[in-house]
Amino acid sequence: QVQLVESGGGLVQAGGSLRLSCAPSGSIFSINAMGWYRQAPGKQRELVAHITTGGTTNYADSVKGRFTISRDNAKNTVYLQMNSLKPDDTAVYYCNFQALLHVYWGQGTQVTVSS
Repeated sequence: QVQLVESGGGLVQAGGSLRLSCAPSGSIFSINAMGWYRQAPGKQRELVAHITTGGTTNYADSVKGRFTISRDNAKNTVYLQMNSLKPDDTAVYYCNFQALLHVYWGQGTQVTVSS
C-alpha cells in the first residue's frame, strides 16, 4: 500500500526555519489537493496549509506570512517552508493527499521550536 513519507522536521530555535517535504512511496493517480496539518499535545489536528492542483493556496491565520506551501506535480511532492518559527508552532506535522478515490496521510514528523 502506498504511504506518504515526510521529512525535514526537527528542533529549531524561535525565529528559525525548517522545510518539510512529503512524497509517496509509490504511484498515486488523480491527486487533487495536497496539504499540511499539525497536532499539538492535547489539541485537535488542524489545517496548516492547502494547495490545489492549479496552485491555489490557503493558510491558517496563525501561519500566514510565515509559511509557504508548494508542490511539484511531476514528483507528486509537497513542501512546507516554515520561517519565523514560534514555540506555538511546536507539533507533529502531517501531510495529506486528496486523490480521486482515496485520502492519504503521512506518518507525521515532529517539529519542536524552543524559546
